[in-house]
This record gives sequence, C-alpha cells and structure tokens, in this order.
Amino acid sequence: MRFVDEARVRVQAGNGGRGCLSFRREKFMPFGGPDGGDGGHGGSVFLRATLGINTLADFRVERTFKAESGESGSGNDCTGRGGDDLYVPVPVGTIVRDSETHEQLGDLIRDGDVLQVAQGGKGGWGNAKFKTSTNRAPRQFGPGLPGEKRLLELELKVIADVGLLGLPNAGKSTLIRAVSSARPKVADYPFTTLHPNLGVVYCGEHRSFVMADIPGLIEGAAEGAGLGIRFLKHLQRTRVLLHLVDISPPDPEADPVRDARSIVAELKKFSKDLALKPRWLVLNKADLLPQKEAEQRAKAIVRALRHKGPWFLISGATGAGTKDLTEEIMRFLEAAQAEAGGGADAVDKDG
Repeated sequence: MRFVDEARVRVQAGNGGRGCLSFRREKFMPFGGPDGGDGGHGGSVFLRATLGINTLADFRVERTFKAESGESGSGNDCTGRGGDDLYVPVPVGTIVRDSETHEQLGDLIRDGDVLQVAQGGKGGWGNAKFKTSTNRAPRQFGPGLPGEKRLLELELKVIADVGLLGLPNAGKSTLIRAVSSARPKVADYPFTTLHPNLGVVYCGEHRSFVMADIPGLIEGAAEGAGLGIRFLKHLQRTRVLLHLVDISPPDPEADPVRDARSIVAELKKFSKDLALKPRWLVLNKADLLPQKEAEQRAKAIVRALRHKGPWFLISGATGAGTKDLTEEIMRFLEAAQAEAGGGADAVDKDG
C-alpha cells in the first residue's frame, strides 16, 4: 500500500574561511615576504539513505541542517582547518527536489546512497597567493566564499506498516487521529472514510511507522459489497493488521463477536495470505463503559473469539491505552525488520 510522505528541510553548507594577511618578519630573514595561508573550505551537506528510518516524521517540523564553516588561514603559510561535512540520515527511497526550481536532485534508492545537496564555500586565498614579480608585498587576501543554501522538498513513497480494519464506525478514524497527525473525517454514521487515510505514528527519533485507516468493511466486501474489494487489496502489503471491535455498540441488536467473525470471514474469502497476516485485536470505545465492566466485556469477547494473538483495550476518543498499543507495534516492526535483514526487499516479501 503505497502513499507519499513529504517534508521540507533547509540545508546550509559551511562558509569558506578567510585568507590571512601576514608577512614573515624574522631575524636574519630580511626577504621573508608574504606568508599568509589560505582559509579552510566549508563543509558540505549530504543526505544518506539509512535503513531503519521508515518515514519522514523526523523532518515534520521544518528544520535547518548546517555544516561547519572553515577556519581562517594563519601566518607561516598555514591553511585553516576545513569544516566537517554533515551527513543527514533519510529513509531509503527518498526523492530530493529543490523547492525553488522543482529540479529533482536525486533519488536515494539503496542503503548507503549519498547525495550532496549543498556545496561548502571555498576558503579565501592568503596574501602569499597574490605575490608576483611586480607585487612582492601584496596586501590582498580572500574573504572566503559563502556556503550554498537550499530549501529542499523530500518525498518518500512509503508502504503502510499497519492496516486498520473493522466494521464501519468501529473507531478506526478516531484511533488514527489519536496516535498520529492525520486528520480523517470522524462522524457517527457508517462509511465516514471513503478512501484510505495515512498517518505517521512517531515513537521517538528514527522510530516511527505508517498506519493506514482502511474504509470500513461489511459482509460481502470480498465480492464487492459496500466499498468492496478495492480497499481490501490495500491491506495486502501491510505487516500487521489491527482489528478494531466496538465493545459498546449503540445498536442493542449488535453482537461484537459476530461482527468480528464476519470481518475474519471476509479476509479469508479475499486472500488466504491476508488472513494469515498477524492480526491484533483492538477493543475500542472503553470510555463508554465503567472501567471494570469494559475490562470484563473485553476479556469475554477475546475468549469467545478464541483469539490467540495480542489484544488491547483502548479508547481512541480519550487516547487511553493507545501509547501501549503503538509502542508494542513499534517493537514488533523493529523485530520483524531485524529478522528479515531490513530494507525494501523485506517489505516486498510481505506483499
């Protein structure tokens, strides 16, 4: 399930150091002459594709990355120290464009790919470089050139790691709003979500995953009923499915266990591989019941479904239990990536 994740960053290479104006004046060296050294070159800025970074969440707030400037030259023909280059880690698959010209600067498609995005400024010449046969005591020196500055647009075609599934109004859109910056439409009527919504869930620096809010399924979805098969297929490339169940449905005739079984049946009809994916049970809307009653009802539903995998009791509306859920998902994805060796190949195997 491919989406586009975007971010903008500013990069600024280091300035070149100033050249030195100096003359050698030592005892017994009457013709010492100019000995001002050149300034050091400024550091450049590079982007480096790095496995383990799944999204552009670390760049969600526009940031500026600055490389180190070069140092000034000094006497005795000493060149100033050059500024260190700056390497910024980005996800594998990041496309880089200049924000002003919209020119594509590069596509980092493999782990370790490096792209220079800002050139460091050259160091200025010291006055020793200006010496000629007719200008034996030059007082000129170079100030050093400024480093390149750029506003970049980063684009990443990402594959959703986590897919939400469940009946209409199970609370999928509310959950994705609670754990990410995505803002899908939320209302108390079925089929609020008419197309997949993407949310990036941030769990710390370089720790994030992509969650997809799939439109609600109904019985017969595998044959095209409701929003149908075109949304079931979006779940095929996810790594784990979160099956949301409303433990307090407004309809007194509703049966959470029966409804959950109908979703599983649709998965099996559509694809055996999809039905075999890790599927975690998320019992939602715990805020609508007293805590003890919500816990008892959740355990009863899990027993009735004979669910063997992980399950969580949460409230997407209040956020209760969502932090534990997202942290557990992050650990699961990190372990899966480590086991598979990471990278795009590991993701493709899930398809």
